[in-house]
Amino acid sequence: MSKETAEEKPKITQKIVEYFKDTRGELRKVSWPTRQQATNLTLIVLAVTVVMALFLGAIDYLFAQLVKLIVS
Repeated sequence: MSKETAEEKPKITQKIVEYFKDTRGELRKVSWPTRQQATNLTLIVLAVTVVMALFLGAIDYLFAQLVKLIVS
């Protein structure tokens, strides 16, 4: 490998610096939610999670009872 070829390649530290500069530039383009929007969305996610957990728990209980009835 000649010296010219080695010098043309960007070094790993240059690549890392470029990556973080690009990442910072992309994060500036993001439309960030307000605190109130983030709070509301978090509450919606938690509510849906609790409702689905209860629903799936009820379905599991019903299937367990059905299997117990069939086996015994």
